[in-house]
Amino acid sequence: MYIKKILWIIAIAGLLAGGFFAYMVYTAIFTPNTKFNNAEAFVYVASDASFSEVKTNLEPLLKDMESFEAVAKRKGYTSNIKAGKYRIGKGMNNNEIVNSLRSGNIPVKVSFNNQETLAMLAGRIAVQIEPDSISLLNAFNDTAFLHENNFSDATKLAMYIPNSYEFFWNTSPKQFRARMLKEYNRFWNRERLKKAEALNLKPAEVVTLASIVHKESAKVDERPRVAGVYLNRLRQGILLQADPTVIYALKLHSGDFDQVIKRVLYKDLELDSPYNTYKYAGLPPGPIAMPDISAIDAVLNPEKHEYLYFVANVERFGYHKFAKTLAQHNRNKVQYIRWINQQNINR
Repeated sequence: MYIKKILWIIAIAGLLAGGFFAYMVYTAIFTPNTKFNNAEAFVYVASDASFSEVKTNLEPLLKDMESFEAVAKRKGYTSNIKAGKYRIGKGMNNNEIVNSLRSGNIPVKVSFNNQETLAMLAGRIAVQIEPDSISLLNAFNDTAFLHENNFSDATKLAMYIPNSYEFFWNTSPKQFRARMLKEYNRFWNRERLKKAEALNLKPAEVVTLASIVHKESAKVDERPRVAGVYLNRLRQGILLQADPTVIYALKLHSGDFDQVIKRVLYKDLELDSPYNTYKYAGLPPGPIAMPDISAIDAVLNPEKHEYLYFVANVERFGYHKFAKTLAQHNRNKVQYIRWINQQNINR
């Protein structure tokens, strides 16, 4: 009888212990373990991150790190860490958190526009995805890649079409570059290629002219008219004489693309550079900046007119006055020169 009683006690104790263990396991796995107030938080896991580094990133977000670590080990996450951006929802339990970190890599929106150089583009992209600007720039400047895809050092900026794109945060520089090439080829569809051919221009040449149009006019509705002027000049063999190309040549010559040049001086027009369209006929060797899609489409769909000249309209800032003859243009220019002198803009 005494032995039976002991066995019963042992059995009950075992059941209690098992129940307590089960409760602890259940608690560790299924009890909410977040401590932030927002609806969600995001964790960035680097490509070479250790589990210790993942825990450091999660520390501000979780109530109980020990229980998270126990569940992570049980589910095999500690030895199978995946890079990326991950969402942690408010009230998630450890099981849900680990599942999110294992398979919930979410894309990020990457946006860029108006970059004047690939170095500037690399810097812009580097703050939005994992790779640093140097590794991105090295991929952009890869001569074998450029040659294979019919880009030169002068035209390489034309490959990047300004827009917003979705990428995984841990996208590599080569993956980013490959996606941009794919988007470039998608952008230059049959319709756009046909329009470029009708203008007797290659896609990179369209982008080059569009970069000038973009710099000349911030007004999207005016860009087709500005494009028409430059196309008229190209057809008639007249120098483009585009101030933005001279500004680019000055920056390229000095190596300082951050300088602000508001006024082109007569002495600047003498700078010996293939980008100086006051000195050299035709288009410059490549884009002087990254034009918006609206500027590219303005070149492909130019306004048909007989204008050959334009100057800033000081009565309607942002727009220009257009002229068919040099005499008319010179009359329009008098008002602009008077205004710019009044502003004391010397550079």
